[in-house]
Amino acid sequence: MSRSIVQLSVFSISLSIAVMIISLAVVTGFKKEIRNKVVGFGSHIQIVNFDANNSFESIPISSDQDFLPTIQNIPGVKHIQVFATKPGIIKAGIENQGVIAKGVGPGFDWSFFKENLVEGKPFILNDSIRTNEVLVSKKLASTLKLNVGDEFPMFFFGERPRPRRFKISGIFETNLEDFDEQFILIDIGHIRKLYNWEDDEISGFEILIDDYKHIDDITGLIRGIAGFHFLEDGSRLRIINIIDKYPQIFQWLNLLDMNVFVILMLMVVVAIVNMISGLIILILDRTKSIGIFKSVGASNQMMKRIFLYQSFFLISKGLIIGNIIALVLSIAQDKFQFIKLDQASYFIDYVPINLTPGIFIFTNIGSLIFIFLAMFLPALIILQIDPVKTLRFD
Repeated sequence: MSRSIVQLSVFSISLSIAVMIISLAVVTGFKKEIRNKVVGFGSHIQIVNFDANNSFESIPISSDQDFLPTIQNIPGVKHIQVFATKPGIIKAGIENQGVIAKGVGPGFDWSFFKENLVEGKPFILNDSIRTNEVLVSKKLASTLKLNVGDEFPMFFFGERPRPRRFKISGIFETNLEDFDEQFILIDIGHIRKLYNWEDDEISGFEILIDDYKHIDDITGLIRGIAGFHFLEDGSRLRIINIIDKYPQIFQWLNLLDMNVFVILMLMVVVAIVNMISGLIILILDRTKSIGIFKSVGASNQMMKRIFLYQSFFLISKGLIIGNIIALVLSIAQDKFQFIKLDQASYFIDYVPINLTPGIFIFTNIGSLIFIFLAMFLPALIILQIDPVKTLRFD
């Protein structure tokens, strides 16, 4: 009977560890995917005119700034690119759709959109000739019934409507509906022409960094370099990172941490309770042996160590099995994506996995420590076993 109970305890630990590892891998993977999508549209950090508002009607700054080499040399800064935005309306047949035209220049990093491209290709940019090719989302193309190679008129408004005709070079899909329905990518030269800007004027700079974890530190450094920089007209620059620009998305992602914390605590408690039960049954099943050992001189501490060593062995066995289960299921999900999500609610159509060595180390060491320390409580039962009464009872 004790063998079955102990095996059940080991299985409980295995299942708990597997659930904890998979939970951490899923949540960190989900946060990483959503974060990368939002950063793909807006970069990690932006430098814009301090008077710029959220209407996407830009107040220009010069692209020739003396602080740029200093920012580029900051450890962790990967790339700096220019951008400009202007709202407009696309007309395709009887369909009309308001969008934000995001103008990009020759130095634009296309890696994010290439990863999410479902048809066509990015357009080619150069400083001498403006291209009429654009990149639109699959959602927008479907709504307007457009395909790669189709042309459409777009109307920009100022003192009077100013139409421009564009041709679709590629279609992307990120599953972030608010962004997919809102943005199209065009040549920054069109934005300058519409605003009557000079050739070196832009809405701002986008800064990409190597590691999201350092975004606050790098934002602070850039703010110290350019945040108090006055332009020729007396205005200042504003430095804003993606967290400050879209706080509702990142606050929502941070709430997931609480869910994971609750899952981890529940799984640890389940593993501890089952392991305590198993150890108590194991001790009670060996009461006669404990009495015999004590009668020939074995100390309480010696007997406690024997059962704690046995507990450590059983816990380690459970951890190994749990790690194997988590590893197999995680690799299978990462490769085949057989567990799907409603992308309208979660912005992604499958459960993402971010399996890193840190997750295994944190989960295994933390669980081992908590569960093993809990084993000292049932081991105290050994102190209450009287060898005389045990042998007499037998």
